[in-house]
Amino acid sequence: MDLVQSTALASGLAWASGFRLYAAVLLLGLLGRYDVVTLPTALNFLQDDWVLWVSGILALGEFLADKIPAFDSVWDAAQTFVRIPAGALLAWGVFHESTPAVQFAAALLGGAITSGTHLTKAGTRALINTSPEPFTNWGASLGEDLTLLGGLYLVWHYPWVFLGLLLLFLMLAAWLLPKLWRAIRRVWRRLRGPAQPLPAS
Repeated sequence: MDLVQSTALASGLAWASGFRLYAAVLLLGLLGRYDVVTLPTALNFLQDDWVLWVSGILALGEFLADKIPAFDSVWDAAQTFVRIPAGALLAWGVFHESTPAVQFAAALLGGAITSGTHLTKAGTRALINTSPEPFTNWGASLGEDLTLLGGLYLVWHYPWVFLGLLLLFLMLAAWLLPKLWRAIRRVWRRLRGPAQPLPAS
C-alpha cells in the first residue's frame, strides 16, 4: 500500500468513524475477511469473529437509533466518547509500520478529522430534530448510510478523489460548525422561553 492509499485509508476511516463507526468497522472487517481488500497488518484484528459480531450488533443498533428523532441526538452525544478515540486508533493502525512520529501524527490527524465529522453530524441532526416531522431525519440518516459506502469505495479505488473531497468537506465543516451551534443555541433559548422574573419578597 503506497503513501497516497495509506493516507486515504487512514483519513477515510477517521472520517467514517465520525458518523458510522460500527458500520465502517464491520464493512472493512468483512472485506478483509473475504480478501476483497488487503488490510494493513495492525488492522487485521478487524477480521476477527468477535470484532465482526460486536460491530455488527452495534451497527444494527446504530442504524435503528439513528432513525429515531431526538433519540439520535442522545445517541450522538454518548458516542462522542467512542467515535473520536476509535477514529484516532484506526488512523494510527494504518501507519503501524511507520516511525512512531508518523504514527502519532496520524493519530492526531485522525482524531481531528473524526471530531470534525462527528460534531458536524451531531449539530446538523440536532437542528433537523427541531422539525416535528420524521422524514427529514430519515432522509439524512439514509444519506449518511449511502455516503459511507461511497466514501469507502473512493478510498480504495480513487484515493486522490477521496482526499480532495475530504478536504472540501473539512473546509465546509470549519465554516458551518459555528453557524450550526449558534442556531442550536437560538432554538434552545426559544424552547426555554423568556426568563421569569424573581417574585418580590
